[in-house]
Amino acid sequence: MVDYHSAGQPHPYGGNGPGPNGDYMAQEDDWDRDLLLDPAWEKQQRKTFTAWCNSHLRKAGTQIENIDEDFRDGLKLMLLLEVISGERLPKPERGKMRVHKINNVNKALDFIASKGVKLVSIGAEGSTPGIPPRDPSPGSPRSLIPVPAETSAKEGLLLWCQRKTAPYKNVNVQNFHISWKDGLAFNALIHRHRPELIEYDKLRKVNPPFPRKTPGIPGTADPQNIVNTARPDEKAIMTYVSSFYHAFSGAQKAETAANRICKVLAVNQENEQLMEDYERLASDLLAWIQRTIPWLESRDPQNTIPAMQQKLEDFREYRRVHKPPKVQEKCQLEINFNTLQTKLRLSGRPAFMPSEGRMVSDIGAGWQRLEQAEKGHEEWLLTELRRLERLDHLAEKFRQKASIHEGWTEGKEVALRDRDSGTASLAQVRALLRKHEAFESDLAAHQDRVEQIAAIAQELNELDYHDSPSVNARCQKICDQWDLLGSLTHSRREALEKTEKQLETIDELHLEYAKRAAPFNNWMESAMEDLQDMFIVHTIEEIQGLIAAHDQFKSTLPDADKEREAILGIQREAQRIAELHGIQVPGSNPYTSVTPQVINSKWERVQQLVPQRDQALQEEQNRQNSNERLRRQFGSQANRVGPWIQTKMEEIGRISIEMNGTLEDQLNHLKEYEENIVEYKPNLELLEQQHQLVQEALIFDNQHSNYTMEHLRVGWEQLLTTIARTINEVENQILTRDAKGISQEQMQEFRASFNHFDKDHGGALGPEEFKACLISLGYDVENDRQGDAEFQRIMAVVDPNGSGSVTFQAFIDFMSRETTDTDTAEQVINSFRVLAGDKNYITAAELRRELPAVQAEYCIARMAPYAGADGVPGALDYKSFSTALYGESDL
Repeated sequence: MVDYHSAGQPHPYGGNGPGPNGDYMAQEDDWDRDLLLDPAWEKQQRKTFTAWCNSHLRKAGTQIENIDEDFRDGLKLMLLLEVISGERLPKPERGKMRVHKINNVNKALDFIASKGVKLVSIGAEGSTPGIPPRDPSPGSPRSLIPVPAETSAKEGLLLWCQRKTAPYKNVNVQNFHISWKDGLAFNALIHRHRPELIEYDKLRKVNPPFPRKTPGIPGTADPQNIVNTARPDEKAIMTYVSSFYHAFSGAQKAETAANRICKVLAVNQENEQLMEDYERLASDLLAWIQRTIPWLESRDPQNTIPAMQQKLEDFREYRRVHKPPKVQEKCQLEINFNTLQTKLRLSGRPAFMPSEGRMVSDIGAGWQRLEQAEKGHEEWLLTELRRLERLDHLAEKFRQKASIHEGWTEGKEVALRDRDSGTASLAQVRALLRKHEAFESDLAAHQDRVEQIAAIAQELNELDYHDSPSVNARCQKICDQWDLLGSLTHSRREALEKTEKQLETIDELHLEYAKRAAPFNNWMESAMEDLQDMFIVHTIEEIQGLIAAHDQFKSTLPDADKEREAILGIQREAQRIAELHGIQVPGSNPYTSVTPQVINSKWERVQQLVPQRDQALQEEQNRQNSNERLRRQFGSQANRVGPWIQTKMEEIGRISIEMNGTLEDQLNHLKEYEENIVEYKPNLELLEQQHQLVQEALIFDNQHSNYTMEHLRVGWEQLLTTIARTINEVENQILTRDAKGISQEQMQEFRASFNHFDKDHGGALGPEEFKACLISLGYDVENDRQGDAEFQRIMAVVDPNGSGSVTFQAFIDFMSRETTDTDTAEQVINSFRVLAGDKNYITAAELRRELPAVQAEYCIARMAPYAGADGVPGALDYKSFSTALYGESDL
């Protein structure tokens, strides 16, 4: 039962309260004492009070007809008080005797007095037959109704009416009598709270309908007593209006509770959407990484340089086109994760734990494996290109030497098998023997070439040359032929030696010619071979060494020309002596097949090859000079970009530590740095272009810079990630500050304390550093039992994962929780209890009636069935649901 004295609420029959001397009438300025004696007024009072009593008694299944008679035995009076108060009164006496009735009335009056209500001139005798009543009129309604002790109740009810009817035209509530006479004020109150019951815009002041019956409001007022009275009774009006107040105030509480629940659910739904977005983006990024790593780890060697260069171009396209969007997605994913965690902390929700394998650390580990695979793939591509280049060089060298050797051996087998010595003269035999000696000398000179050919073939096999079978077959053929030539040479020598004694005349000049012509011929063949030899160099120094060697060779040409002239002079002298003495000489030198024509022909070939060699060396020198320019160009640009990236990284670190200005100033400063970094990107793109030219030129080292393109790419990506992460941290600090009401001075104090103990500027504090920071802020965490327990509690909040370090964001979250208030699970439970009508459970119908459709269905889908004994079919457990929102249960 409402305590009207203490609560100051309007009572249907309450006046302005007793005066200083306990006289109820002393302070009531507007009471008409003559009106109190008017029988018509008393009749109206009885009628109104009877209706008011019945509005409560009907809840107990009964009612009264005559208050003078129906309350005299005290039974229905006690029942009325139980309905109003919600409490049990002492058991009434059921006897019919007068004493029983007096006792029942006294029990009712004692209960009223126990609630602090003063009863003046009221006793059981006034309500019991045979006992003369005391003034005011015994057994009358006023003798049983307590009067409020303060005028604030009436004024509060009047103020409520004025506030609710203020927007309505033709309504001006100034009192509880004349202002209600035309009925518009009643209609305005009903329309304000239940607009579906009345079309207020169609009402007219001249003849408005008086509200007859409103759901949930007892009909305690007679329209005729209000409309047909010059001055309606104030107490009757207050009784009727107070029923409006109590009926509609409950709806206001339900609306407030529903709004609170909608707010909490909206936050929870938004956070769940952010969690789903994170899971989806993380899954997509991890799937891309898992698809890309096998491609980067694949090793499919090719047989040609163009095929490997195409693979290198595919890798460059991946770096240039496919990877940059994924770098941005990874950065954005980390930002979204930090923002979500901040929102969860600010709304008092538990931290978000992504699905297994989708943590930010899992993505970072996958990204690291991706970059390692990238590095290995690029190194493999370059290594394969070097290998193929080496193989092409060796294969060409093998073919060239094999062709020279095969050209040299052509016809040698036939010549060695010839047995012409049987018909030759002694001189001819000796000539054949000397010729064979020269051939043996020539054969020995070609031994090195055969060994070189075999060595090259072996190296091609070791390097897995794709055409090794044909190389091996050709090499084997050369070796077999070489062995056969050796055997044939030995056999021929034996045959010539057998007939040597028969031959005495030998032409010394021809012999001398042969001896000198053979090595000279070999020298020219070696020179031609060297002049046509393939070469591969990677530096200017190497090509300069080849040019120097070539210049050295050219310096020997004058002496060689003299030797050629001397050899040709021997041949001419032999012919002159033979002609002089009439000696018949063969048409060719019997000791050698190297004729003057051969010498001159080869000499001319040497003269042609020298300028060709000059041109080839000069072209290679030009290419190496171009490569050097590319090295210097890349080195110059890299030496500018590298220090610039490092400087920006250090400046960003200083901005986040030095706390110059407000958080907004720091945020603006960081965004300016971000714009400056984005504007610098063309310098990195230029460097990528220069790096591509370097790779296309097959340049594998650069002494002009310690920076590689891989280092600069990683540095650039770290710079972009660092500036984005730092901006996000400052934005989260602003979000925390604004949401928790932390002042700029508090934020600076927290930052200053944190930075003071962050000695290594790593952005995190160890346990001892964090304890010192807390002590500096006034926390009692000294090295004693109580202080250690408090410190362990705080560490469990700021470092739930037990990493051993406390970030600045975790520090700010802790300080904001310590200094500000937040919504709690208990507040949400109380709000649901209001919607449920003070029950321990709630039904789906009640949720759909009190909440918007989306939030209602959200709750119905997630609430567990209620398991209490007082539940009904379909009852839902709103308590476990509320605690789950704040991480206080496993629902």
